[in-house]
Amino acid sequence: MADHLKRRVGLGLLTAYGVGVMVGAGIYVLVGAVASEAGSWTPMSFLLAGIIAAPTALSYAEFSTRYPEAAGEAAFVGHGMGSQIMAVFVGLAIVLAGTISAAAVLRGGVGYLSVILDVQSGWSIVALGLVLTGVAVFGVIESLALAALFTVIELIGLGLVIWAGFSGIPVIEAPLSVPPIWTGIGAGAVLAFFAFIGFEDIVNMAEEVRTPERTLPRAILISLILTTIIYVLVAFAAVRVVPVVELGQSEQPLALVWRLGAGGDGRFLAAIAVFAALNGVLAQIVMASRVLYGLGKRTGALAMFHQVHPRTRTPMRATILIGAVVVVGALSLPIAVLAEATSTILLSVFVLVNLALILEKRRAPEAAFCVSPLVPVVGLVLAGAALILNI
Repeated sequence: MADHLKRRVGLGLLTAYGVGVMVGAGIYVLVGAVASEAGSWTPMSFLLAGIIAAPTALSYAEFSTRYPEAAGEAAFVGHGMGSQIMAVFVGLAIVLAGTISAAAVLRGGVGYLSVILDVQSGWSIVALGLVLTGVAVFGVIESLALAALFTVIELIGLGLVIWAGFSGIPVIEAPLSVPPIWTGIGAGAVLAFFAFIGFEDIVNMAEEVRTPERTLPRAILISLILTTIIYVLVAFAAVRVVPVVELGQSEQPLALVWRLGAGGDGRFLAAIAVFAALNGVLAQIVMASRVLYGLGKRTGALAMFHQVHPRTRTPMRATILIGAVVVVGALSLPIAVLAEATSTILLSVFVLVNLALILEKRRAPEAAFCVSPLVPVVGLVLAGAALILNI
């Protein structure tokens, strides 16, 4: 086996990958939870969450031009803090977060699938996990192309929800017609923040990206901006045609938007949610395997994973291991446990990455893409606050 990846990914595929990871299956259930806190000001909560995520995304963007490596956060923290131990610790944390996130999404996706088809969940988890792992082993272009197709399907579904919300008969209490309650908007923003997790996965594709110093920051920022716009529009459409109390109590809020805004049962949204879940699982398997590959260069204990298949140019051993753990996790652990663990790990990593950039900028202020020294400070404070609230 060879020991280096091949640079084949451009801005378009990388941005589609980022948007697909961020949009994911969560938006199909998260709108209701945010609405129960923020009421008709739910769009403001999503906008505020995007603003909260922005400083950390900018920190990632600068670091990605300084150290465009597959083990993104591990390289960032390792260089910034001057600690190989911290680098390996953060890298393993990202691998763990990606793996359990994929397990949660796979389990949830099979739940949506059971609404459409009479399937046995255990065998469906195994079958879908094996297929997605096989795609990830087959090639990065093939993986990201399939992820891009899934992303298009997701966005079509959300576009239909937006259309239904804006064309339907508005509820009596029109959006934004009541005075804002900022405590509710803030609580909703904390919930909505987790819908923006995913931009960090982009940096772990660094060694397969053409001209990473230019492409990585652009993909991160474009993905964040597009996702924020989509979320705000979906939230506005939802509160426009569905009473917020009913929206907050619904387990399938976007299907409810479709029923009240356009008529019909909205079952097709369950099918789209399945594609969204498959997209999330595939993206996380690809990401986590690249981090494990990158860690293999940093520590002898993981050196066996710093190899790629000579034909597919993918880290086959790392991908197979990640895929197997994803399937086992999806079969054995409840979604709530998986999701909570993912959020806690990633927010902890965000704190460390922002701290590492503060230290790095003191030593070497200039970079190909450079943000204000205040950016990582704000990112550190916001990520730390979100971590405390999550715990």
